[in-house]
Amino acid sequence: MPAERVLAVDPSLRGTGYAVIETAGGKLRAIVYGVVKNPPKLPAHHCLREIHETLSRVASEHEPTSFAIEGVIYVQNVRTAIILGSARGAALLVAAGHNLAVHEYAPRLVKQAVVGRGGAQKDQVAFMIRALLGLKETPPPDAADALAIGMTHFNRRATALR
Repeated sequence: MPAERVLAVDPSLRGTGYAVIETAGGKLRAIVYGVVKNPPKLPAHHCLREIHETLSRVASEHEPTSFAIEGVIYVQNVRTAIILGSARGAALLVAAGHNLAVHEYAPRLVKQAVVGRGGAQKDQVAFMIRALLGLKETPPPDAADALAIGMTHFNRRATALR
């Protein structure tokens, strides 16, 4: 079976986590990961452009075969929902532009898959990601979340294939 790659994204206006994970021969390997950090004073439309441009560059460089993103979460603040939806939209445009199938995973499902608890904290996710992927250092929380989304994608696919 040829290697498969997923571009996984944890969207946020100020700190979008991203990761490209590859599976070959049943082993997962992190190819690249990071965070699109936008300064607090940068206007939202500039942040969205930066998210889109960075993720487009990552997709072009690493040629993922699929796209995974954190599913919509419930927020009580309408403004927060609009901002998060805009960041998701910028990321989803990258998937569409590279003809990638989109897979969404609920935050609780991702935490459950990686840590074993749906209510796990960000530092717990980052610690487990480091251990599970054999990384030399603990990734930043938003990048760790993206790595966790990518791992969840492959784990769910493997379960579905069985």
